[in-house]
Amino acid sequence: MTPNKEWLHMDTVELEKLHWTQDLPPLRRQQTQERMQARFSLQGELLEPDVDLPTHLGLHHHGEEAERAGYSLQELFHLTRSQVSQQRALALHVLSHIVGRAQAGEFGDRLVGSVLRLLLDAGFLFLLRFSLDDRIDSVIAAAVRALRALLVAPGDEELLDSTFSWYHGASVFPMMPSHDDKEDEDEDEELTKEKVNRKTPEEGSRPPPDLARHDVIKGLLATNLLPRFRYVLEVTCPGPSVVLDILAVLIRLARHSLESAMRVLECPRLMETIVREFLPTSWSPIGVGPAPSLYKVPCAAAMKLLRVLASAGRNIAARLLSSFDVRSRLCRFIAEAPRDLALPFEEAEILTTEAFRLWAVAASYGQGGDLYRELYPVLMRALQTLPPELSTHPLQPLSMQRMASLLTLLTQLTLAASTQPEATSGSVESCVVAIPSSITWTHVSGLKPLVEPCLKQTLKFLRRPDVWNALGPVPSACLLFLGAYYQTWSQQSGLCPEDWLQDMERFLDEFLLPLLSQPPLGRMWDSLRDCSPLCNPLSCASTPEALPSLVSLGCAGGCPPLSVAGSASPFPFLTALLSLINTLGQIHKGLCRQLAVVLTAPGLQNYFLQCVAPAPAPQLTPFSAWALRHEYHLQYLVLSLAQKAATSQPEPAASTALHHVMALVLLSRLLPGSEFLAHELLLSCVFRLGFLPENASGGPEAADFSDGLSLGNSGDPHCRRGALLVQACQDLPSIRSCYLAHCSPARASLLTSQALYRGELPRVSSLLLPVPKEPLLPTDWPFQPLIHLYHRASDTPSGLPAADTVGITMRVLQWVLVLESWRPEALWAVPPAARLARLMCVYLVDSELFRETPIQRLVAALLARLCQPQVLPNLKLDCPLPGLTSFPDLYASFLDHFEAVSFGDHLFGALVLLPLQRRFSVTLRLALFGEHVGVLRALGLPLAQLPVPLECYTEPAEDSLALLQLYFRALVTGALHARWCPVLYTVAVAHVNSFVFCQDPKSSDEVKAARRSMLQKVWLLADKDLRQHLLHYKLPNSSLPEGFELYPQLPRLRQQYLQTLPTEVLQNGGFKT
Repeated sequence: MTPNKEWLHMDTVELEKLHWTQDLPPLRRQQTQERMQARFSLQGELLEPDVDLPTHLGLHHHGEEAERAGYSLQELFHLTRSQVSQQRALALHVLSHIVGRAQAGEFGDRLVGSVLRLLLDAGFLFLLRFSLDDRIDSVIAAAVRALRALLVAPGDEELLDSTFSWYHGASVFPMMPSHDDKEDEDEDEELTKEKVNRKTPEEGSRPPPDLARHDVIKGLLATNLLPRFRYVLEVTCPGPSVVLDILAVLIRLARHSLESAMRVLECPRLMETIVREFLPTSWSPIGVGPAPSLYKVPCAAAMKLLRVLASAGRNIAARLLSSFDVRSRLCRFIAEAPRDLALPFEEAEILTTEAFRLWAVAASYGQGGDLYRELYPVLMRALQTLPPELSTHPLQPLSMQRMASLLTLLTQLTLAASTQPEATSGSVESCVVAIPSSITWTHVSGLKPLVEPCLKQTLKFLRRPDVWNALGPVPSACLLFLGAYYQTWSQQSGLCPEDWLQDMERFLDEFLLPLLSQPPLGRMWDSLRDCSPLCNPLSCASTPEALPSLVSLGCAGGCPPLSVAGSASPFPFLTALLSLINTLGQIHKGLCRQLAVVLTAPGLQNYFLQCVAPAPAPQLTPFSAWALRHEYHLQYLVLSLAQKAATSQPEPAASTALHHVMALVLLSRLLPGSEFLAHELLLSCVFRLGFLPENASGGPEAADFSDGLSLGNSGDPHCRRGALLVQACQDLPSIRSCYLAHCSPARASLLTSQALYRGELPRVSSLLLPVPKEPLLPTDWPFQPLIHLYHRASDTPSGLPAADTVGITMRVLQWVLVLESWRPEALWAVPPAARLARLMCVYLVDSELFRETPIQRLVAALLARLCQPQVLPNLKLDCPLPGLTSFPDLYASFLDHFEAVSFGDHLFGALVLLPLQRRFSVTLRLALFGEHVGVLRALGLPLAQLPVPLECYTEPAEDSLALLQLYFRALVTGALHARWCPVLYTVAVAHVNSFVFCQDPKSSDEVKAARRSMLQKVWLLADKDLRQHLLHYKLPNSSLPEGFELYPQLPRLRQQYLQTLPTEVLQNGGFKT
């Protein structure tokens, strides 16, 4: 554009100020692979670097790269500080779109690094918090939307809602980082209120940015976010989208932890405002279409917030029911069918579903029983309408969720009618149980005839996969209700047992046996491997945008059909079926044999075989922890049924050994919250003799035969591995007691988990599980009692009680020998080097322990297993070992102990020699020959008893000059002699001989000089035998007394090499060649 002087105010033309009116420069094409700054559209889409877009789209501006369309993150941050409110709102909207697309994984590998991490590091979280304090409603709305996009990952809530009616689906892990070690995460609910009001000095003094680096939610709560939300909802009265965004953020905050849920509950007037404005008991009818305002209109998201808060703890649930008049609201929204609520149908369905779920959560604590009496006719009418609704096609997903939630509610109410066990008088637990339930058996006894038609109707669709998948959790919820019903029925002391036993037989004949024989059920077992997170670990991998400080399940876009939570997943139905079968088998022992037919399903056995196959431990991410917990439920229920079946069968089943391996592997994988399951496995399957069929089918004899083939020696019959295995099987009760004492979870955690899994509702304190930092037991749990002994011995200079030490050590060694011999799969996760380190701990526990005959026999057997040809190559001492900071440090302590208390014990010496093999670190050999040379005098292990070939020590030639000089010094000074240390004498002679006669031209001058000097000293040795050994050494041979063969005369090459020595040296040597 060319300016004209006749234009107004253009008398003096300043061209530099008109530069912005010129046409855009041409778009420069990227000619190199150099990274470019990412630019985004107004919808948050990532624009290609060379995209050429028209200017009328509003994506061009006067920035550094004016010719490129789109906004960079830096420019958007700058725009949020604009004085124009529309620009601030626009920037926040664009940022929320970018965050949403990043959460959904749309950027993939097109960007270097994580967008979310970059935004948080740049202060995006506090930018949003400052924007919430803006005076302009549009800016507040944009900030709330961006906050929701950041905190609430898409798909997370849908996943947790859709699995609420699964087996223990209402119990979830807190969505908080597991790496935060600033405070103990095992929060006691009774102390939570004090903890909220009185923060720890560390947390109170830490600024919000510092908190946010470790935990975004904690950092956000420290900025008074909740009072600001209360102000926005109570004073500004925003539109429906803002209200829903705020409720979604509050739900995410409540899922973080019990402490966060308490802070939401106790924020002044926040919950009062939400209940009053968004859960009214009367409202004007709402037509179809978007509502202009959500105020004074029931909102399903508000009901869900109450449900999530109640899941955090029983005290929160009680306060919601009493202080916020939630009882009347539950009555109001449940008393009418969804179609009669004068709300849009979809909203009415979700509202009724959330009302059922909130009541079910309260019933999980034994609360809300009085509502059952008031709403009994309503619930009966709702149950009666289920079969007709299930016959209507197509099935609506929202209706299926409502039906499943109703059945889950009835399941919890039925459990509330159970006869509670008596507790010790005077205990806190007895005070809890003493509160009588307001629901009795007569209140729920009529529910089963109404649920069975629902189950029958759903099972009709088993042969139609499309309809079956559309049923969602309804079939599972029916099975879980029936299991709770029979469990409660069998606990009624005043009723005749014959009634429920006969009814179980009828149910088995009418429902279960026809179901178990259907081919579609077999296809479900076959699909377990395809949907298993254990068999498909990549399905649980972290998303590229996953942040340690902001936990999300990473379920953007929903779960694939063939996944643990997919529409075609067999896990929810099979887990519920196994739960019901276990309940029936527990009550009616005579049904176990018929019910055990499910254990023979080929798909189940193939699934177990893949689960126990050697593979890396599954990576623990928020989603994998959630998914694995549900998979472990199915595995545990199968094992529990196998244990019941084994009790009723005289002969072990063909899959007994596989079930035992599965129990051992599952025990090391169970996550926090499953303490009761781990304890039950220790009590039943793991140490049950019936799960070791090898003991009765020639296993000990086969072990002796195998050892005879590989070792070639018979020895004392009592020392043979077969006899040791027989004795270990006889001692299984004592072994189990030992592991129960050392590997059982803490009593408080065990009681909490037990109440949850047994349905002891008055003892359930929360549906939030502990943070899944790591599995309950380490992978090397079979060595755990021995490790405890080692640590106790290190902390107790006076020593441990002898009887206690010997007994525990012997039980551990017996059990490890059983696993090494018959269940090696259980120790695949423990590397051989770690097993060797644990064996060395036996000698470090006590100075007299290794002299006990049973201990010596067991250690010898285990050492022989470690030295097998197929195991020895995997013995790697230079790799990081679990529970061990440094193997050289442990070995140094081991040498000190050997020198002090061994008195030449051969087995002790074999363990000292094993890490000295040539392929291991020279540091270990330097430690012995440099700092612990006195050990050589007691290291008298004969060559014939060396557990590994002598060549492992002599080949290849030693290349450490320092060690070679120590070898030579020990030989010359007499510290190393064939009489008291034959193995290392042979090793030292072999390496010194190889060194002095080596003619490698690539050797450095220092090495050449040292070699020549050492050869001269060998030639001048006064000890003729040692000189002959060093000069005439040929090769190792452990069958000879010396341990090696000698040349009868020096080979010609050696003679020629000796001739290079000075004449005076040769003359002084006086040795005939």
